[in-house]
Amino acid sequence: MNILITICARGGSKGIPGKNIRPLAGKPLIGYTIDAARKFSESISSSGNIVDIELSTDSAEITAVADACGLHSSYIRPDSLAGDTVGKIDAIADILRHSESIHNRRFDFVVDLDVTSPLRTTSDICEAFSMLQADHKAINIFSVSPASRNPYFNMVERQPDGYYRQVKPLTSAVMSRQTAPVVYDMNASFYIYRREFFDLGLRGAITPRSLVYVMQHLCFDLDHPVDFDFLQYLMESGKLDFEI
Repeated sequence: MNILITICARGGSKGIPGKNIRPLAGKPLIGYTIDAARKFSESISSSGNIVDIELSTDSAEITAVADACGLHSSYIRPDSLAGDTVGKIDAIADILRHSESIHNRRFDFVVDLDVTSPLRTTSDICEAFSMLQADHKAINIFSVSPASRNPYFNMVERQPDGYYRQVKPLTSAVMSRQTAPVVYDMNASFYIYRREFFDLGLRGAITPRSLVYVMQHLCFDLDHPVDFDFLQYLMESGKLDFEI
Protein backbone atom coordinates (compact mmCIF):
# COMPACT_ATOMS: atom_id res chain seq x y z
CA MET A 1 0.00 0.00 0.00
CA ASN A 2 0.96 3.60 -0.54
CA ILE A 3 0.28 5.82 2.47
CA LEU A 4 0.59 9.59 2.72
CA ILE A 5 0.97 11.24 6.12
CA THR A 6 -0.02 14.90 6.06
CA ILE A 7 0.87 17.56 8.61
CA CYS A 8 -1.09 20.77 8.07
CA ALA A 9 0.19 23.85 9.88
CA ARG A 10 -1.19 27.17 8.75
CA GLY A 11 0.57 30.36 9.77
CA GLY A 12 -1.18 33.36 11.29
CA SER A 13 -3.02 31.73 14.19
CA LYS A 14 -5.17 34.28 16.04
CA GLY A 15 -6.06 32.33 19.19
CA ILE A 16 -2.47 31.43 20.06
CA PRO A 17 -0.01 33.42 17.92
CA GLY A 18 2.65 31.16 16.42
CA LYS A 19 1.13 28.12 18.14
CA ASN A 20 2.34 25.54 15.60
CA ILE A 21 5.97 26.29 16.41
CA ARG A 22 5.58 27.54 19.96
CA PRO A 23 7.97 25.74 22.37
CA LEU A 24 6.35 23.08 24.53
CA ALA A 25 8.51 21.36 27.15
CA GLY A 26 11.66 22.21 25.20
CA LYS A 27 10.46 21.32 21.71
CA PRO A 28 8.46 23.20 19.04
CA LEU A 29 4.87 21.98 19.07
CA ILE A 30 5.11 20.76 15.48
CA GLY A 31 8.07 18.59 16.49
CA TYR A 32 5.78 16.23 18.44
CA THR A 33 3.64 15.61 15.37
CA ILE A 34 6.69 15.12 13.15
CA ASP A 35 7.95 12.53 15.65
CA ALA A 36 4.54 10.83 15.67
CA ALA A 37 4.52 10.70 11.88
CA ARG A 38 8.02 9.23 11.80
CA LYS A 39 7.19 6.55 14.42
CA PHE A 40 4.00 5.53 12.62
CA SER A 41 5.87 5.46 9.30
CA GLU A 42 8.54 3.18 10.74
CA SER A 43 5.90 0.87 12.19
CA ILE A 44 3.80 0.58 9.04
CA SER A 45 6.77 0.43 6.64
CA SER A 46 7.96 -2.78 8.28
CA SER A 47 5.03 -4.52 6.55
CA GLY A 48 6.26 -3.48 3.11
CA ASN A 49 4.12 -0.35 2.79
CA ILE A 50 5.45 2.78 1.12
CA VAL A 51 4.98 5.85 3.33
CA ASP A 52 5.61 9.52 2.57
CA ILE A 53 5.32 12.42 5.02
CA GLU A 54 4.39 15.86 3.68
CA LEU A 55 4.03 19.28 5.29
CA SER A 56 1.31 21.70 4.19
CA THR A 57 1.95 25.26 5.29
CA ASP A 58 1.88 28.80 3.95
CA SER A 59 4.55 29.94 6.42
CA ALA A 60 8.28 30.06 5.66
CA GLU A 61 8.94 30.14 9.41
CA ILE A 62 6.98 26.92 9.98
CA THR A 63 8.78 25.31 7.05
CA ALA A 64 12.13 26.24 8.60
CA VAL A 65 11.21 24.89 12.04
CA ALA A 66 9.88 21.66 10.51
CA ASP A 67 13.11 21.33 8.56
CA ALA A 68 15.10 21.69 11.79
CA CYS A 69 12.92 18.90 13.24
CA GLY A 70 13.80 16.64 10.30
CA LEU A 71 10.85 17.16 7.95
CA HIS A 72 11.96 18.73 4.68
CA SER A 73 9.34 20.22 2.35
CA SER A 74 9.27 22.19 -0.88
CA TYR A 75 5.48 22.51 -0.98
CA ILE A 76 3.95 25.92 -0.31
CA ARG A 77 0.22 26.04 0.38
CA PRO A 78 -1.45 28.39 -2.13
CA ASP A 79 -2.98 31.62 -0.83
CA SER A 80 -6.44 30.35 -1.74
CA LEU A 81 -6.06 27.62 0.90
CA ALA A 82 -4.29 29.69 3.55
CA GLY A 83 -7.14 31.66 5.12
CA ASP A 84 -8.75 30.81 8.45
CA THR A 85 -12.09 30.16 6.74
CA VAL A 86 -10.73 27.46 4.42
CA GLY A 87 -11.67 23.89 5.26
CA LYS A 88 -8.79 21.60 6.19
CA ILE A 89 -9.92 18.86 3.82
CA ASP A 90 -9.38 21.20 0.87
CA ALA A 91 -5.80 21.72 2.05
CA ILE A 92 -5.28 17.96 2.45
CA ALA A 93 -6.68 17.29 -1.02
CA ASP A 94 -4.23 19.79 -2.53
CA ILE A 95 -1.16 18.32 -0.83
CA LEU A 96 -2.40 14.86 -1.86
CA ARG A 97 -2.47 15.89 -5.53
CA HIS A 98 0.94 17.53 -5.19
CA SER A 99 2.47 14.48 -3.50
CA GLU A 100 1.11 12.06 -6.09
CA SER A 101 2.60 14.24 -8.80
CA ILE A 102 6.10 14.49 -7.32
CA HIS A 103 6.25 10.85 -6.14
CA ASN A 104 4.54 9.48 -9.26
CA ARG A 105 2.25 7.13 -7.33
CA ARG A 106 -1.34 6.99 -6.17
CA PHE A 107 -1.88 6.84 -2.43
CA ASP A 108 -4.33 4.33 -0.97
CA PHE A 109 -4.66 6.06 2.41
CA VAL A 110 -4.09 9.54 3.83
CA VAL A 111 -3.23 9.86 7.52
CA ASP A 112 -3.62 13.44 8.73
CA LEU A 113 -1.97 14.29 12.06
CA ASP A 114 -3.05 17.54 13.68
CA VAL A 115 -0.25 19.67 15.13
CA THR A 116 -2.40 21.27 17.83
CA SER A 117 -3.67 17.97 19.29
CA PRO A 118 -0.44 16.06 20.03
CA LEU A 119 -1.61 13.68 22.77
CA ARG A 120 -1.60 10.44 20.80
CA THR A 121 0.53 7.31 20.72
CA THR A 122 1.87 5.20 17.88
CA SER A 123 -0.48 2.44 19.05
CA ASP A 124 -3.45 4.81 18.72
CA ILE A 125 -2.68 5.50 15.07
CA CYS A 126 -1.80 1.90 14.23
CA GLU A 127 -4.94 0.50 15.85
CA ALA A 128 -7.17 3.05 14.12
CA PHE A 129 -5.51 2.29 10.79
CA SER A 130 -6.16 -1.43 11.29
CA MET A 131 -9.82 -0.71 12.13
CA LEU A 132 -10.27 1.19 8.88
CA GLN A 133 -8.52 -1.51 6.87
CA ALA A 134 -10.76 -4.18 8.40
CA ASP A 135 -13.99 -2.41 7.43
CA HIS A 136 -13.96 -2.27 3.64
CA LYS A 137 -17.14 -0.15 3.49
CA ALA A 138 -15.79 2.56 5.80
CA ILE A 139 -14.08 5.48 4.08
CA ASN A 140 -12.51 7.20 7.08
CA ILE A 141 -11.85 7.06 10.81
CA PHE A 142 -11.06 9.81 13.30
CA SER A 143 -10.01 10.01 16.93
CA VAL A 144 -12.49 10.84 19.67
CA SER A 145 -12.61 11.03 23.46
CA PRO A 146 -15.44 10.22 25.88
CA ALA A 147 -17.60 13.33 26.12
CA SER A 148 -18.01 15.29 29.33
CA ARG A 149 -21.39 16.67 28.17
CA ASN A 150 -24.26 14.93 26.42
CA PRO A 151 -26.68 16.60 23.95
CA TYR A 152 -29.43 14.24 25.12
CA PHE A 153 -29.14 15.38 28.72
CA ASN A 154 -27.10 18.49 29.60
CA MET A 155 -26.48 20.54 26.45
CA VAL A 156 -28.84 23.27 25.22
CA GLU A 157 -29.16 25.45 22.14
CA ARG A 158 -31.08 28.60 21.24
CA GLN A 159 -34.35 28.07 19.40
CA PRO A 160 -35.96 30.40 16.81
CA ASP A 161 -38.33 31.73 19.52
CA GLY A 162 -35.35 32.91 21.59
CA TYR A 163 -35.70 30.30 24.32
CA TYR A 164 -33.29 27.46 25.04
CA ARG A 165 -33.95 23.76 24.88
CA GLN A 166 -31.93 20.58 24.97
CA VAL A 167 -30.03 19.84 21.76
CA LYS A 168 -31.69 16.41 21.64
CA PRO A 169 -35.35 16.29 22.74
CA LEU A 170 -35.92 14.66 26.10
CA THR A 171 -37.69 11.31 25.93
CA SER A 172 -38.99 8.94 28.56
CA ALA A 173 -36.00 6.70 27.83
CA VAL A 174 -33.52 9.48 28.65
CA MET A 175 -34.19 10.86 32.10
CA SER A 176 -30.63 10.89 33.45
CA ARG A 177 -27.05 11.14 32.27
CA GLN A 178 -26.63 7.41 32.81
CA THR A 179 -29.50 6.54 30.45
CA ALA A 180 -28.48 8.94 27.67
CA PRO A 181 -26.92 7.45 24.51
CA VAL A 182 -23.12 7.43 24.55
CA VAL A 183 -21.56 10.31 22.63
CA TYR A 184 -17.97 11.36 21.98
CA ASP A 185 -15.92 14.52 21.54
CA MET A 186 -13.88 14.80 18.35
CA ASN A 187 -10.41 15.57 19.75
CA ALA A 188 -8.85 16.45 16.36
CA SER A 189 -5.70 14.39 16.95
CA PHE A 190 -5.82 12.35 13.75
CA TYR A 191 -7.98 11.52 10.76
CA ILE A 192 -7.36 8.59 8.40
CA TYR A 193 -8.97 8.53 4.97
CA ARG A 194 -9.26 5.97 2.20
CA ARG A 195 -8.46 7.45 -1.19
CA GLU A 196 -12.15 6.97 -2.03
CA PHE A 197 -12.97 9.82 0.36
CA PHE A 198 -11.19 12.32 -1.89
CA ASP A 199 -12.38 10.69 -5.11
CA LEU A 200 -15.95 11.32 -3.93
CA GLY A 201 -15.14 14.99 -3.35
CA LEU A 202 -16.37 14.96 0.25
CA ARG A 203 -15.88 18.18 2.22
CA GLY A 204 -16.41 17.07 5.81
CA ALA A 205 -14.83 14.36 7.97
CA ILE A 206 -18.19 13.11 9.27
CA THR A 207 -19.75 10.90 6.62
CA PRO A 208 -22.37 8.11 6.54
CA ARG A 209 -19.46 5.64 6.49
CA SER A 210 -17.18 7.03 9.20
CA LEU A 211 -15.63 5.07 12.05
CA VAL A 212 -14.26 6.47 15.32
CA TYR A 213 -11.28 5.46 17.39
CA VAL A 214 -11.90 6.07 21.08
CA MET A 215 -8.82 7.22 22.98
CA GLN A 216 -8.78 5.90 26.52
CA HIS A 217 -6.20 8.45 27.66
CA LEU A 218 -6.16 12.22 27.94
CA CYS A 219 -6.36 14.10 24.64
CA PHE A 220 -7.36 17.67 23.87
CA ASP A 221 -6.81 20.35 21.27
CA LEU A 222 -4.67 23.41 22.10
CA ASP A 223 -7.08 26.26 21.42
CA HIS A 224 -6.24 28.77 24.15
CA PRO A 225 -2.99 29.92 25.81
CA VAL A 226 -4.01 28.22 29.06
CA ASP A 227 -4.14 24.89 27.20
CA PHE A 228 -0.41 25.26 26.52
CA ASP A 229 0.27 26.03 30.17
CA PHE A 230 -1.77 23.03 31.30
CA LEU A 231 -0.07 20.61 28.91
CA GLN A 232 3.36 22.00 29.75
CA TYR A 233 2.66 21.36 33.42
CA LEU A 234 1.49 17.79 32.73
CA MET A 235 4.58 17.01 30.67
CA GLU A 236 7.19 18.64 32.88
CA SER A 237 5.75 17.20 36.08
CA GLY A 238 5.50 13.67 34.66
CA LYS A 239 1.70 13.58 34.96
CA LEU A 240 1.12 12.01 31.54
CA ASP A 241 0.86 8.23 31.87
CA PHE A 242 1.76 7.58 28.24
CA GLU A 243 4.47 8.61 25.79
CA ILE A 244 3.83 10.90 22.85
